[in-house]
Amino acid sequence: MGGGQVSSRWEAAAEAQIRAAQERGEFDNLPGMGKPIPGRGVPYDESWWIRSYLEREKLPSELLLPTPLLLRRRIERIPDEVRDLPTEASVRAYVADLNTQVVAWLRNPVGPRVLVRPVNADEVVRRGSARDAGDARERPAAQPPPTGQRPRRAWRWPWRRR
Repeated sequence: MGGGQVSSRWEAAAEAQIRAAQERGEFDNLPGMGKPIPGRGVPYDESWWIRSYLEREKLPSELLLPTPLLLRRRIERIPDEVRDLPTEASVRAYVADLNTQVVAWLRNPVGPRVLVRPVNADEVVRRGSARDAGDARERPAAQPPPTGQRPRRAWRWPWRRR
């Protein structure tokens, strides 16, 4: 008896069981019956299960970002995050917590090399108080270098040289 005969008998037995279940009506009224299969016709995505998990659990897709990019995003959002904090001490505590995470990453960097620096709590507080006071001061204009010194050129990426 060859291997092909055994597999064909298994297939025949499985088909017989499926046919019997259909006749008994066990496949009637199943959820999704008559609806198109989700994702059919969409190109294959290797991380489909991660995306579906995030959607199902209603988690932000930011969780997929590497640590340095998450930290930079949090740093960019500081003005919005501290806007509703009630006291200066709570703003400083928020910045201190963020700086702890930044320093931890700087000590043991994992992932892409992205420039991330600790945040100056005094500057965050100063910006917040200036915003609260309705002070629309702009940054002071760059001071010209003292006479006898030439201005420093802006640094350029090495591959963008002329």
